Amino acid sequence: MITTNKHQERNELLKAFFYPLIFVLILWMIKAIELIFHFPLTGAGIIPRNLAHLPSILSMPLLHADIAHLFSNSGPLFILSGFIFYFYRKIAWKVIVWIYGLSGLWLWIGGRDALHIGASGLIYGFAAFLFFGGIFKRSTTLMTVSLVIIFLYGSMVWGFFPEFFPEKNISWEGHLFGFIAGILMAVYYRNEGPKAKEYHWEDDDDTEDENAYWVSDNSADKTMLDKDAHPTHFKRG
Repeated sequence: MITTNKHQERNELLKAFFYPLIFVLILWMIKAIELIFHFPLTGAGIIPRNLAHLPSILSMPLLHADIAHLFSNSGPLFILSGFIFYFYRKIAWKVIVWIYGLSGLWLWIGGRDALHIGASGLIYGFAAFLFFGGIFKRSTTLMTVSLVIIFLYGSMVWGFFPEFFPEKNISWEGHLFGFIAGILMAVYYRNEGPKAKEYHWEDDDDTEDENAYWVSDNSADKTMLDKDAHPTHFKRG
């Protein structure tokens, strides 16, 4: 039985990371096509409030400036989205699609007048969803996942402050809107996913039954007492 459970758990884990792996491979295929055929696609990124770039809400997370940019996003994207598929099997696609769409739409509405590309907004959204989902549910498992996220990606908070990285073109708005989208999904789906364990205490009736063993049903027989008996007093020395 234990071997069967472990085998089933391993299969569930592999299935959970299957779609994230496919998505990351697609990102690398797109970058390979750009490099091999010298056909840059970064122009399909989001330019806020530009109607011609409204469809770029869908294409922006698929595009990256260079190999280093794509490499830095691949690991967190794979791990975090895999966690969502593993712990939130029933709603994983809904969560991911909503974070994908909302973060991109909000960036198109409220971002700076610049070209925005990359999947960083998704990473911030997935991290926020997992972290706050663990807190809202008070689930030991998800709380552990939240701590892992803080340990691995706690430095992501600096992505909200581009002034610390003047040499880099950081879309801090994309990070922020993705993060807010993740929190919103964590609140909306706070009743979904793993449940916190419930602990039940023994009833008082059980305690009384246990104590009944030590209680005698026989009352004291006062007829055996000596009528002439007197109480004994002890004097302190």
